[in-house]
Amino acid sequence: MNSTRSTRSAPTRIPLAPRRQGPGSTQQEKPMTRILSTAILLAAFVLPGVSFAGDAAAGKTNFGVCVSCHGEGGKGDGPTGKALAAAGQPAPRDFTVGEFKFDTNKDGEVGTDADLAEVIRNGAAPYGGNPLMAPNPTLSDDDISNLIAFIRSLKE
Repeated sequence: MNSTRSTRSAPTRIPLAPRRQGPGSTQQEKPMTRILSTAILLAAFVLPGVSFAGDAAAGKTNFGVCVSCHGEGGKGDGPTGKALAAAGQPAPRDFTVGEFKFDTNKDGEVGTDADLAEVIRNGAAPYGGNPLMAPNPTLSDDDISNLIAFIRSLKE
């Protein structure tokens, strides 16, 4: 009886997990990989709190529509604002205080840029505010960002 030897080789092992890196590893981490990993990790923690502010100088132009109620300096003392207060209506927001009352997206944070953008775009009434704060649906996102930057610059 002749025995034939199989010419098949052992199956190749396919690793199911990446190679171990760290203490005791023979594989070295490349410096650029470490830099990128650190940058991504930092961005994950830092960027959610970053406000990508617009241009306050450009926002001042759009603020011209707000002056009759909020006043030139944003104190809520424009001619219409004063008349509202005298008539027992809520006074317009004093932007120099830097406090805002709406949490439009119900995220638990009041007066974020996102909240201000929604009030500017939709008016204050949908959020329980004064219906005289008119909606501004024709403003672009950039216009709104610039306006928010200007409003925030008024804080004393």
